[in-house]
Amino acid sequence: MTKDDYRKIAGTIPQEPGVYRYLDDKGTILYVGKAKNLKSRLNSYFVDDAQLKYKTVLLTRNASTIEFTVVDNENDALLLECSLIKQYQPKYNVMLKDGKSYSYICIKNEHFPRVFFTRQLIKDGSTYFGPYTSKYRVKIILDIIKKLFQLRTCNLNLSPDNIAKGKYKVCLEYHIKNCLGPCEGFESEAHYNMKIDQIKNILKGNLAVVKNYIVDQMKMYADNLEFEKAQEMKDRLIAFRDYQSSSTVMSNTLGDVDVFAIKKDEKSAYVQYFQVSNGTLINTDVIEMQMNLNDDLSELLAYAIPDIRERFGSEAPEVVVPFDMILTDSKLIVTIPQRGDKKKLLDMGENNLDFHIKKKQRDKISHQRKQSGAERILNTLKEDLQMDKIPLHIECFDNSNFQGTNPVSSCVVFKNARPSNKDYRHFNVKSVEGPNDFASMEEVVYRRYKRLLDESRSLPQLIIIDGGKGQLSSAVTSLERLGILGEVTVIGIAKKLEEIYFPGDSIPLYINKKSESLKLIQHLRNEAHRFAISFHRDQRSKNFLGTQLTNIPGIGKITSEKLLKNFGSVQRLKESSQAEIEAVVGASMTMKILDYFGE
Repeated sequence: MTKDDYRKIAGTIPQEPGVYRYLDDKGTILYVGKAKNLKSRLNSYFVDDAQLKYKTVLLTRNASTIEFTVVDNENDALLLECSLIKQYQPKYNVMLKDGKSYSYICIKNEHFPRVFFTRQLIKDGSTYFGPYTSKYRVKIILDIIKKLFQLRTCNLNLSPDNIAKGKYKVCLEYHIKNCLGPCEGFESEAHYNMKIDQIKNILKGNLAVVKNYIVDQMKMYADNLEFEKAQEMKDRLIAFRDYQSSSTVMSNTLGDVDVFAIKKDEKSAYVQYFQVSNGTLINTDVIEMQMNLNDDLSELLAYAIPDIRERFGSEAPEVVVPFDMILTDSKLIVTIPQRGDKKKLLDMGENNLDFHIKKKQRDKISHQRKQSGAERILNTLKEDLQMDKIPLHIECFDNSNFQGTNPVSSCVVFKNARPSNKDYRHFNVKSVEGPNDFASMEEVVYRRYKRLLDESRSLPQLIIIDGGKGQLSSAVTSLERLGILGEVTVIGIAKKLEEIYFPGDSIPLYINKKSESLKLIQHLRNEAHRFAISFHRDQRSKNFLGTQLTNIPGIGKITSEKLLKNFGSVQRLKESSQAEIEAVVGASMTMKILDYFGE
């Protein structure tokens, strides 16, 4: 969508709050945004390109229409925006990255439920706690549950009918006192479920309830003079206190809160999440967000909070954040702390993010050092040209002619950012007369890729055309005829200002002059130019020599080529003896040559 296209619809856009959508020519939603004032917000996309980010320029180029929905207020706009983003996942909107495999603790939906570690969530009515970002932490929790409560580990179907029929016998776990033998009816389901309730309290962070339960059990056994069992409960109480002391208890007055800190670097934003239950920090994670067009921290955090809370199953009524914002859930209490335990939590989150970002930068530098120079350059080129694939195979075309004569073209091939000389190709232009670079480019590009397709050979990821919009358009015509335009990236490079052109786009891309990717493109362009010029000189020389010899009466094209192949030049032919010439073309032709050169 150009500025002129936008001006045609600008008068119909209201100055009201609402949600706008950019769509491409196929009707696919590219971007969803909200605004207090729709007209002002949309106008900001069509100012001078120099004031806009490159991705914003790409969005407006790729969009063909804009749709908008007017709402009553900004809060309604936020709700609608979030709903549409979740539904359509537009290409240019913020994306939460989630490549992790999280750990969960499952309480199985069955008689005498098992409690175990899993990475899969199966919708069978079972209860899942998590996600936990550390498998080590899950192991600690399961170990303490095993010490405190004797649970079964078998997968038998312990239905009342099966137990009553005596289908099962106790196993070794019963004899070593890890299980109370519900399979033979030695433990009632009600007693077992009481233990499950306390396990749920532990997993929810309700540690005080669990502690009271263990103390009550210990007193009950002591009152009943069951001192051995009372001693077992005392041992469990000690183990539980050890676990409790190892948990991060922030404050007894904190209650249930979710804490969110946010920071960003050039391309991503990072959210530090703390889940606090009954004053105990029970979960922590760092979530990365790909910013795309939006880099406003308050909007990014407002987008992330509902998603993170849903992912971690949080029902905390309060969120602690670093600045004021509007959230989709109007019932949530938003707190911006200035002092106290909540402020300490927020500061701790921001410190964690500082370390996280520094580590990420160090890892990136370390990775770049480990990368070969070719990998680094090709990855930079991929990002600069917004390509989907790394351009491991690149081809570049150039034309050459002299005052319209002897038109030729060259194709140079780079693989892994290095010249692949054996794959270089040159072309004599066959269908074009006179100095017509556009038609020449169209012919040779078609011939090159028609040959590759016929031979079932792989296509390059990137095609570079030495020239501006005209030569690029000619190359695109051939690629469209062959039906491969969508399979490759094709660009044109104009020499004067090193402008990069894309098909159908009149606005050039300028790559930083110091960029390694631009230097690679220049290397390809210069190599293609050198190869075309050297081939053109050879052709001119051959034609010139051929013309000299074909001027000799009785000497045709085939004979002249035979002489040039054997003697290399007219001068060497003149210097050769009669016998040497006769050995090539016979006595009759030799006499004609000697007569012509005055021998």
